[in-house]
Amino acid sequence: MFDFHMHSTISFDGQGSPEAMAAAAAQAGLREICFTDHVDDDPRGIYQDSHFSLERYAASYDHLRVPGLTIRLGMEFGMLPDNPETVRGYLAQRDFDFIIGSVHFADGEDVYFVPYWQGKTVHQAERRYLENVYACVQAHTDFDVLGHLTYLSKARFHPARRCIPLEEHREIVDAILRELVRKGKGLEINSSGVDRCGDFLPGEAYLRRFRELGGQIVTVGSDAHSPDRVGQYMPRACELAGEIFGYVCTFHDRQPVFHKIP
Repeated sequence: MFDFHMHSTISFDGQGSPEAMAAAAAQAGLREICFTDHVDDDPRGIYQDSHFSLERYAASYDHLRVPGLTIRLGMEFGMLPDNPETVRGYLAQRDFDFIIGSVHFADGEDVYFVPYWQGKTVHQAERRYLENVYACVQAHTDFDVLGHLTYLSKARFHPARRCIPLEEHREIVDAILRELVRKGKGLEINSSGVDRCGDFLPGEAYLRRFRELGGQIVTVGSDAHSPDRVGQYMPRACELAGEIFGYVCTFHDRQPVFHKIP
C-alpha cells in the first residue's frame, strides 16, 4: 500500500510533524510514502510563506527513518502558466524522487476561496479552472504527475459541492489528458475529495479516459495534512488503479516504478 501525496509541517498548511506523519503511515500498514510539501507561487502576493525552506526540508527529512517503511521525498509544485523557471530553480538545488504538478490558482485567484467564484456560474468556474490547468500542463515539463485534476470540486466555498462532470467539459479535459500523454506524464488518484465532494480527484470516468488516450502512469495519494488522514482511502484508490491500469506507480529518482495490482 502506498501514499504518494503527504504534507507535514514543512508545508505552510501542514499539521503534523514529519515524524508523526511517518509514524501514522507505518501504523496504517503502508509500504511506501512520499512527502510532497507545497511550493506555491501566490500571484496576488498575499501568502508569502508558501515556499518551503530547502534547508529546513533537508534537516527534517534526510535522516528520517521508520523501520519497514520506505520514505521518498518530493514536492507538490503549484503550477502557473508563467512559473516554470521557479520549479527549475528548486530542482537545480537538490534531487527529489517525485514532483506533483498541481493547479491551485486560476486567473490569479485561489480557487478554494470566495473571490474566485464571484460573478461565475458553477459551470463557468469549472471551465475556467480547467482552461487554466490546460495552460499549465502546456507550459510545464518539470513534473511527474498532474495532481488532483478536479481539485476545484472540493473547494471550501464551492456553491454546489459537485464533482466536475466530465461529460460537461469533455473537450477541455481531453486536451489536458492528451497533453499529459504527449509529455509522458501521469495522473494522480487523490483521495481527499471522497469525504468532501463524494469522489476521488479525479474520478473513475477521468481515469478511464486517460487510459483510453494512452495514459500509462498513475499514482495514489491521500493529500494528508495531518496524521489522521495518512493513507485514507488508499486501499480503494489502489484497487481502482488496478481495475483500470493493472498497476499503480510509485517514483524513485524521478522514475516511475510499476507495482502490479492482483
